[in-house]
Amino acid sequence: MRYRRVFPLLIFLLTPVLAQETSDGPMSEKAQKAYKEGLELERKHDARWALDSFKKADKQDEGRCVACQKKIIKYATQLQDWKAAQTAAAEMVAEAKGDKSVALAHYQAGAVAMDEAAARRKDELYSRAHEEFTRALTAFGNFPVALLADGKALAHLNQDAAAKAQFEKYVGLHSADDPERRRAQRFIDEPELARARMVPPFAVDTLTGQHISMDELTGKVVLIDFWATWCGPCREALPHMQQIAKKFQGQPLVVLSVSLDSDEQKWKDFIAKNQMTWLHYRDGGFTGPIATLFGVRAIPQTFTIDADGVLQDQHIGDASIEGKLKKLVARAEELQGPGKPLQ
Repeated sequence: MRYRRVFPLLIFLLTPVLAQETSDGPMSEKAQKAYKEGLELERKHDARWALDSFKKADKQDEGRCVACQKKIIKYATQLQDWKAAQTAAAEMVAEAKGDKSVALAHYQAGAVAMDEAAARRKDELYSRAHEEFTRALTAFGNFPVALLADGKALAHLNQDAAAKAQFEKYVGLHSADDPERRRAQRFIDEPELARARMVPPFAVDTLTGQHISMDELTGKVVLIDFWATWCGPCREALPHMQQIAKKFQGQPLVVLSVSLDSDEQKWKDFIAKNQMTWLHYRDGGFTGPIATLFGVRAIPQTFTIDADGVLQDQHIGDASIEGKLKKLVARAEELQGPGKPLQ
């Protein structure tokens, strides 16, 4: 899946805090079989057929399979099958029991509306998202992710004062070292960023032990490169990445290569052998937290991010990106001002 927005990716990473209060798997034997088929297709990264299997399981369970509905929302959103995503979200709302489950169901309905709004550029969908997030917070007030999401919906509706209030509530519930808190703080100071294609906030410890986060890199251009030692096209693209790292050395550009290798030692040996002198992090596979956050399904894949943290370009395969990087770096240097040292 190509990364578009944060919501469909974060729903499934952040909502365990409001886990279902009862078993949410399929009940009928036929539905269980279809659901297992969907899980197998999911493991094979076959989103389209997995979605069909989860739809089938939910139908066989008479629209009561919450686990199926979560999967439908996930893959229907990825594939922009908005009708399927909306139907599954509505079923979740109808079946929800207990304040936490009700809150989670409305949150996911709002998240679907947010992603559809961004894809189709329809303000009425942002209004629908705000309504769903409001219902989620009414059902369960201590729901930080819904506060953050509602702030973004309000920002897209140009209700900056109301958006700021939600972001401030969110900031008050998180510690200073939380990447999402730092992102929300930026939204308070610059509400226009909440309307941009901001890259998901994240923090990693690199191979050399350096702790970095997306929002700490504000002011610099960031190039994120997803790859693996076992990937032939990645190895073919390596000389190009080496050229980029060398060409922009000393300039406000950070290159972060995120490996999907499972073998740590092989990864380390490959980096040392090929003198890959930029920042590295091993995510472990397509289901790793960073790959999941960015919706990576194919490698090599690069994400080019400007000095404000806004996604500017995304490419699968080796691509000529020096021209874009040069322009973004020039702007970053202007923002830094003359004589300001690089951090």
